[in-house]
Amino acid sequence: MVAQLINARETAQYIQLQYSGLGGAVRPLEGIKVLDMSRVLAGPFAGRILSDLGAEVVKVEPPEGDVTRNWGKVRAGLAGYYTQQNVGKRNVCVDLRAEGGPELVLRLAAEADVVIENFRPGVMKRYGLAYENLRQVNEKLVMLSISGFGQEGPESARAAYAPILHGESGWLQRSAEWNNHPVIDLNLSAADTNASLHGTIGLLAALRVAEQTGEGQHIDMCMLDAFLATDDASHVGLDDLRYTSAGGLVWKGVDGPVLTAGDFRWIWKQLHQVHGLEDNAPPNSDIPTKRAYREQAINNFLSSFASRAEMYEALDACNLAWGDIKTTAEAYESPTAQFRGSSVAVNARDGSTRRVAQTPYRFSKSQSGLSANAVAPYRGEHNSEVLNDWLGVSHHEVNALFEAGVLLKQNPPEERTSEQT
Repeated sequence: MVAQLINARETAQYIQLQYSGLGGAVRPLEGIKVLDMSRVLAGPFAGRILSDLGAEVVKVEPPEGDVTRNWGKVRAGLAGYYTQQNVGKRNVCVDLRAEGGPELVLRLAAEADVVIENFRPGVMKRYGLAYENLRQVNEKLVMLSISGFGQEGPESARAAYAPILHGESGWLQRSAEWNNHPVIDLNLSAADTNASLHGTIGLLAALRVAEQTGEGQHIDMCMLDAFLATDDASHVGLDDLRYTSAGGLVWKGVDGPVLTAGDFRWIWKQLHQVHGLEDNAPPNSDIPTKRAYREQAINNFLSSFASRAEMYEALDACNLAWGDIKTTAEAYESPTAQFRGSSVAVNARDGSTRRVAQTPYRFSKSQSGLSANAVAPYRGEHNSEVLNDWLGVSHHEVNALFEAGVLLKQNPPEERTSEQT
């Protein structure tokens, strides 16, 4: 196993070199400018994807900062959650409540190809930054708005976070019924990431139309829509059936649980035919009783081996899909994650590095993903740089914007180099 991991790490390093630009490969979205006005996850994740695909992404952050700056392990003033979703972006801090704040964003939007926002519907309009306003200065602009219940409709004004959509999509009730446990949420923001991914697909489609016609458009991404569309069991609700599809089944294995996927009847049939398992249920038992005896027979069988390797071989002999129950940390240490470079060490800005998830796109010819020198930005770190690059703003005007309270900047801890640690 050690040799396997060493080989996987060497291969991962080779893959990362291949995608690091040494071969001169072009990133698919190189030249695209993105103004990312979003916060937390649904919007920032879409911005991170576009950045990894080569777009120039500028995060516009309010004076109070993105709340995720306080989530997770903080190093050099940068939290793990914030770093994960915003690494590789540049950052401008604008107070939309200050006179001149919305006007500055409007000027930036005039130079952008894409704007991303996930405010509650109506907030952008309040500041004069609705799509109708932005398209007046940029006809080719593509705007992605992510909200819980859509930009219009009877529930559009409701506050919505991922757990709300998990409940209202039917997912939590179905999970509780299937697993025979009380309704509980999972610590996974699936509704946010679904909306991010569908929103990104919509953006890419709209960008192609804009290139062909010169006209941008507004994408109204409703988190409820995205979740229902991504739910492979939606047909059950639409056909008014009880959910009966099997999820993963967890068994008592050697040295810990093991999971199998597939219909229980198929799993039992394979174990019975290949390994001769018998349920020993009383004659004329009803289906629930027979299943209980068969489940016990499987648990006894999978617990009977001298090692997990032998248990895996027995499952493989039945052509059954199996998996370990791992921690997230263990998942990143798996042979596949090591081989594919599923995480990458980036500059932690404290003289060392920290690992973040790599986006999963692996092209045969194009380049994608984070480079090793990518960093997560401090609030307002690139005010002058971005305004000069995008708008040609002079140093004098930048200072005037600071004095007017339109621009703000975080004072980060003094950044250290590896030689200083």
